[in-house]
Amino acid sequence: MPLNRLLLKTALANKTVVRSAFTARKRDYTNPNWVGVGLALGTTVFLWGLLFKQHSDDVREYKASHGLE
Repeated sequence: MPLNRLLLKTALANKTVVRSAFTARKRDYTNPNWVGVGLALGTTVFLWGLLFKQHSDDVREYKASHGLE
């Protein structure tokens, strides 16, 4: 039992000593992060482009292998 109390006291002491390097604050919606927005939209457009290209390549290959063209 004394070991459990010692561990409990150590855990409680560590919680009070440790501080987070990050602080929570409200987002500023009046000034958006345009770099992040641009990266997100650019990545989305790029991935959709790859999806359509891959689909058309797959359809072309399927038609060629089954003699549909």
